Amino acid sequence: MKQLSIIAVMLLMLLGQAFAQAKQEQQAKKAATMKKISAKDFTTFETSDNIELYSVSFPNQYNMDVAGHLFIPKSFDRNQKHPAIIVGHPMGAVKEQSADVYASNMAERGFITLAIDLSFWGESAGEPRQVVAPDIYAEDFSAAVDFLGTRPFADRNRIGIIGVCGSGSFVISAAKIDPRMKAIATVSMYDMGAANRNALNKSQTLEQRKQLIAEAAEQRYIEFEGGKTQYTSGTCHRVEANTNPIQREFYEFYRTPRGAYTPKSSSRALTTHPTLSSNTKFMNFYPFNDIETISPRPMLFITGDQAHSKEFSEDAYERAAQPKELFYVKRAGHVDLYDKTDLIPFDKLETFFKTHLK
Repeated sequence: MKQLSIIAVMLLMLLGQAFAQAKQEQQAKKAATMKKISAKDFTTFETSDNIELYSVSFPNQYNMDVAGHLFIPKSFDRNQKHPAIIVGHPMGAVKEQSADVYASNMAERGFITLAIDLSFWGESAGEPRQVVAPDIYAEDFSAAVDFLGTRPFADRNRIGIIGVCGSGSFVISAAKIDPRMKAIATVSMYDMGAANRNALNKSQTLEQRKQLIAEAAEQRYIEFEGGKTQYTSGTCHRVEANTNPIQREFYEFYRTPRGAYTPKSSSRALTTHPTLSSNTKFMNFYPFNDIETISPRPMLFITGDQAHSKEFSEDAYERAAQPKELFYVKRAGHVDLYDKTDLIPFDKLETFFKTHLK
């Protein structure tokens, strides 16, 4: 009996060693990668000959590969450490839509920049595609800090972050628990939690919310048994006489050559549409709770003075502690600040990050 016990212990030890080795091998496969590419391959953003562009990937804490575009000024000495900025795309979009616009322009102004695809979207990992997972989205930004902070040319003590639209709420969620993000800016921010619970201007009733939750819950049965995945919300695919102005605004970006982009892992028909069964995860997402704990790190909230979404930037600003600033772009709507470089206040962003990433 004693001999059998010894054999059992040895077997358990061997199994443990095998498991540890398999885990190490799996992690090794998820090493960061970096490959030089050309901006001429893309139509949704521009960059000058002064910038080198790289396609990168790196693992988050869930061992999922996060994809990104890394912009590095050619004038930078790679043996020196430089300030860096991470940029997140609008909810339902990909890095080529808006995030790369910000990343390329901020690189021109003297920063290393990294635009990322959130998990389940674009070229980043995650199955099924287009799942809503706010905690994992926030983790992706921390993983981007991991990546930049371990590059020899980036200063891990001078990393800032920009969140556009839905990513504005995700970067706030991330910054609350990741003090390595030294300066936080949001542009045309949507609080994706409040937007789904209450809709714009709190126009959705509790009963309407419960109906959405019930529909998503029933859809889980269908997908569990192998049924067809259903998608929800997002941008309309045609404009009718009665299409509301907000949908028209999004249509003019996502459904026209101006901003249309189809990642290899998806289709244009699904752009901006999350899965119905997962979208209710936003009902439990409260990114502005404890936002004041980000202080004394500075926060800059940028919104158009005509933006339908400005209520979210105003709410976040009201709750945040100093130092903070709410900046209105005159004559700008919500989507205007996705890509209209004549309206986007890059001078303001440059001053903010150069001041706080000294």
